[in-house]
Amino acid sequence: MPLGVVGFVALFSGIVYALWNGVLVEVVPVKAVTYWQALGLLVLAKILFGGFPGRRGHCGGPPWRQRMLAKHWESLSPEQREKMREKMSHRYGDWPRPPWCEPDAPKPDDSGKKTDV
Repeated sequence: MPLGVVGFVALFSGIVYALWNGVLVEVVPVKAVTYWQALGLLVLAKILFGGFPGRRGHCGGPPWRQRMLAKHWESLSPEQREKMREKMSHRYGDWPRPPWCEPDAPKPDDSGKKTDV
């Protein structure tokens, strides 16, 4: 493990230790924790909540998954793409357009250029 990662984990564990013992003990009826228990809380949080920000790629999941889905999308014919869009729209609503966009907003086509709907 790189020395920077070890240093970051040690520093972050110290911050959790200080905040827990400095704030939570006085506000909530919990016991004080040791430094190693604070490190254990970080590990538990990683297991339960999936890690720290920036470690998982973008909203499409890990990069290998995004590449796999992009390759599959490119292999579809225009008719299959439209059928998939209809299924996703039926399942998720205004997919791929977010619900806060206007209904008459231009929609990007498969090449990435914006066209009017």
